Amino acid sequence: MSPFPQRRMRRLRTNPTLRDMLAEVQVTCDDLIAPIFVRGGEGLTKPIASMPGQNQYSVDTAVEYAARLLSKGIRAVLLFGIVDEAAKDDLGSAAWADDAPVQTLTRALDERFGDELLIIADTCLCEYTSHGHCGPVRTLHGQTEIDNDAALDLIAQTAVNQVKHGADIVAPSSMMDGQVGAIREALDAAGYEKTPIMSYSVKFASSLYGPFRDAAESPPKFGDRRTYQMDYRTPSQSSAEAALDLDESADILMVKPAGAYLDILAQLRDTTDAPLAAYQVSGEYAQLKAAAQNGWIDERGAVFETLSAIKRAGAQLIITYYAEQVADWLG
Repeated sequence: MSPFPQRRMRRLRTNPTLRDMLAEVQVTCDDLIAPIFVRGGEGLTKPIASMPGQNQYSVDTAVEYAARLLSKGIRAVLLFGIVDEAAKDDLGSAAWADDAPVQTLTRALDERFGDELLIIADTCLCEYTSHGHCGPVRTLHGQTEIDNDAALDLIAQTAVNQVKHGADIVAPSSMMDGQVGAIREALDAAGYEKTPIMSYSVKFASSLYGPFRDAAESPPKFGDRRTYQMDYRTPSQSSAEAALDLDESADILMVKPAGAYLDILAQLRDTTDAPLAAYQVSGEYAQLKAAAQNGWIDERGAVFETLSAIKRAGAQLIITYYAEQVADWLG
């Protein structure tokens, strides 16, 4: 045996410039999509207590926020709408109203920025239903359940209306079986055959969504969403969910949450050539923020490490509440 290894791996790590040049994964602004929560009113920038640094916006302030994002290199946003309780009903009809917050903001963004900004509309009903679920409720054989098939027409109607007002991509998130096919058929019939669908294909029922419920004001009034969102104990269903959405003409597949499901993301990357997105969700963001505010972690280091892991696992698009902060760090 040689008295000492001739190959010293540390030689490639000593110089910081060389480390950067050899880095196989680089997080850039072009990887990132910034969520925006929008509601009615004017001049509103309302902090979200469980998500430090994040806000609910009115349309006017959301436009200015988007302008700031663009100036820093963030060129894609994902819009979530919030309506008052009085505007909610059992079907979630405010979701497809011409004056819905998402549609109103979409028009304003499209008018201000045109193709400079990629506008993605979250396409779901839960923020607009009186019961907080992602489809109409029915009682069958004495059991209360979410009516999957009745939801499809409503979700498709919402998608068409969002695109009509300027959305570049629709992102169905309800996990209703057949939602992608219903949306694709409706968009094509309305003349929007060029509009892509980014489906929340592999979306798990997760405890990490808690802060989002505060932000979107959409917790279920009864039960939970485990009958339609995936069970984290059954990862084999991920491939089936993704395959079904691709068969129904999904253009981009999403894994949500991101950090706890990197194995699922990597598995999909190995089995499909479709573009993949991953959502670093509100609970992941809140954990990092809380630890950083307590001085327990280096926030910048932890954020880049986690985002790099998501990209390394196979995501080409990363939805993260850290988008603006990352842009500041990169800038």
